[in-house]
Amino acid sequence: MIRLFAILALLFVVACKEETAQDTSPLPLTIEAVGHFCQMNLFEHEGPKAQAHLLGLPKTPLFFSQVRDVIAYVRLPEKTHDILAVWVNDMGAQDATWSDPGNTNWIAADEAHYVVGSRIVGGMGAPELVPFGDVAKADAFATLNGGQVMRLAEISDDAVLAPVVLDGDSGDADFEQRLRSLSRTAGD
Repeated sequence: MIRLFAILALLFVVACKEETAQDTSPLPLTIEAVGHFCQMNLFEHEGPKAQAHLLGLPKTPLFFSQVRDVIAYVRLPEKTHDILAVWVNDMGAQDATWSDPGNTNWIAADEAHYVVGSRIVGGMGAPELVPFGDVAKADAFATLNGGQVMRLAEISDDAVLAPVVLDGDSGDADFEQRLRSLSRTAGD
């Protein structure tokens, strides 16, 4: 009898547990939004932004200063939570400009058409992947600014995970040479 009561009680608890799906709707950008990697206010950076909604973190998505950064985050193995949704600014939306990409013009990252390899850099000074909801607008942007139009799955890891050489930066070769020089000096 006790065993039957315990089973019934367990079934009651399971039946009463209300499962609710986590809302992954895009949130508008606000002054409080900071970039996940840089921890800087998003309004301090030009170009498109992104947000990623993580399982178990329903209140606040991770915001990103550049679209390149969110795609890198998605591809990194160090994530602590499953990613439920990724949203990017639609740069083809009405009134979207490089200096003001919009606060509410979000499109799902896997539905966007990206201009990859253009001469336009993102808010953090790195090459940017510029998202558009309309492939014709992406093509027009690529014609003006260079680059290729790609879907998310076509973007190589090198486009988002490779080191970035900025103007005035001598790159990895110089870094390796300086590191070797320091190693020889320390051993003398």
